[in-house]
Amino acid sequence: MLALIAGTGALPAAVLGALPERPLVCALDGFTPEVLVDLTFRIERLGGFLETLKARGVTRVCMVGAIRRPAVNPRALDLATLRLLPTIWRSLRKGDDGALRGFIAVLEQRGFQVVGAHEAAPALLPPAGVPTKAQPLVQHRADALAGQVQLAIMGAADLGQACVIRDGAVIAAEDDAGTDAMLLKLQPEMTREVMASDPLTWAIDALIDWFESVPAASQDIEGAILFKGPKPRQDRRADLPVIGLRTAMNAAAAGLAGIVIEADGVMVLDLAGLIGVLDAQGMFLWVRPKGTA
Repeated sequence: MLALIAGTGALPAAVLGALPERPLVCALDGFTPEVLVDLTFRIERLGGFLETLKARGVTRVCMVGAIRRPAVNPRALDLATLRLLPTIWRSLRKGDDGALRGFIAVLEQRGFQVVGAHEAAPALLPPAGVPTKAQPLVQHRADALAGQVQLAIMGAADLGQACVIRDGAVIAAEDDAGTDAMLLKLQPEMTREVMASDPLTWAIDALIDWFESVPAASQDIEGAILFKGPKPRQDRRADLPVIGLRTAMNAAAAGLAGIVIEADGVMVLDLAGLIGVLDAQGMFLWVRPKGTA
């Protein structure tokens, strides 16, 4: 039996929709996912939670969605978790990647098989190639190589999984706030008059305006690419990068020429819809095998 430990964002729902049967859906207290949860647990009672999974016949665990390192109250620890305390403390002191690796180690020590979201729902990994009408130009291919180098630098520092590159230069790099927050900082300000009609009409008009007149980006951003991929030596069973419609819309609003993602390293939510957005904006999506020139 599979248990899905669901965090925030759209990924848990996408994985659930791709599974042949519903797993046991669990959530860490304080990180409410956008799916129906069967079981909630606290990190201080992790040991007891794992015993509950065993009792319910769970043999495989998949972690999906965003979860930040929680605060730990030592007085709330249960006896089963006290035995895991040394591993938990060492993991929480090693950054996000270290915390994830430590959590995976705890699961494996207790006899669970840890599977990645892309293994549970392989359809979320798009095939290599360029599925959009627009194609990357020579300079975009060179920028992709620069993006790969930048991600290696960021990965060594346990930072983000995305950057914006133009003419070989790093325009922006992802931090803990995420890819969309990085792209929002690059967008020119967009304003709209105060709502003068009913909310539905206003929202539809605003969306039409967005598609018809994305503001021109600054000269430094125009023609840039968003490059996204997993960190080097990242355990891909947790925190594999994801892009979706919001990422495509934010990239378009920033004036980027296209999006480059590492093949087999980035999951895509609603691939058909994302291609539709990029085609409408004359942008490309390149699912690029690592190291490709």
